[in-house]
Amino acid sequence: KSTLLRMVAGLEEISGGEVSIGGRIVNEVEPADRDIAMVFQNYALYPHMSVYNNMAYGLRNGKTPKAEIETRVAEAARMLEIEPFLDRKPKALSGGQRQRVAMGRAIVRKPSVFLFDEPLSNLDAKLRVTMRGEIKRLQRRLGTTSLYVTHDQLEAMTLAHRLVVLNKGSIEQIGTPLEVYHNPASTFVASFIGSPAMNLLNARLDGNRLMINEAVLQLSGSLPSSSPLTVGIRPEDLVLAQNGVNALSFTLDHVEELGAQRLVHGMVGEQRITAAFPPHIPISDHMQLTAATDKLHFFSADTG
Repeated sequence: KSTLLRMVAGLEEISGGEVSIGGRIVNEVEPADRDIAMVFQNYALYPHMSVYNNMAYGLRNGKTPKAEIETRVAEAARMLEIEPFLDRKPKALSGGQRQRVAMGRAIVRKPSVFLFDEPLSNLDAKLRVTMRGEIKRLQRRLGTTSLYVTHDQLEAMTLAHRLVVLNKGSIEQIGTPLEVYHNPASTFVASFIGSPAMNLLNARLDGNRLMINEAVLQLSGSLPSSSPLTVGIRPEDLVLAQNGVNALSFTLDHVEELGAQRLVHGMVGEQRITAAFPPHIPISDHMQLTAATDKLHFFSADTG
């Protein structure tokens, strides 16, 4: 993922294809002339410079007039709420403040494209949530195209207008966050997007009968013959079965109480499964679970 960003930035050679920014092919264009700004996970701030000088550095190198530099830095500092820190050195700042400075340094350049390389990965969980919101607001306010690399599916879902899911350097799926969530193209995508992850169970198909271990689920229509297969069920789509019809026999292992929901972990036969229930749903050691057939996802057992 980071290599892809570096190719867009001109820091890595590409073996084929074209890189286009704003309709302009930039394969042979020097990095400094591509009109991009990059935000790194390690901030990449100059430790001996003040916050102001870190933000102004690129503009000075580009011979931007002093008055214009002052205006841009002041505007970005106000936007990012780092005005009180402009005279401080990076070592006097918290991780979140340093990341704001790194973003400010990118914003003042007013590029055609922002490249974010896992900018929040070095922050603690609480600060990541705060910074996600700040980046989303900035994105909406600036309206600048952004490529954002992350291994955190929550960041991907909350920040993206369009997702590209990569697996070992190949594209698995492209779509809006909800398209990818509701219609994953592979078991890799299904297990990556969503928290907790989608349950993936070995199954067999016989006409409109889906067999998972000893359980038989009646489908509304026949699927193309593909047996064995993998069936995916989101934890939040599992419910208690009425009268044991179309049900999976579930044996409880443990429960995670999260306040707004319970994550119920256990086994269906020898296959591990997780259900997400509202807190008022009664839990027992042995339960019958089911899911609406239109909530099931089907994948080839051979190719995923």
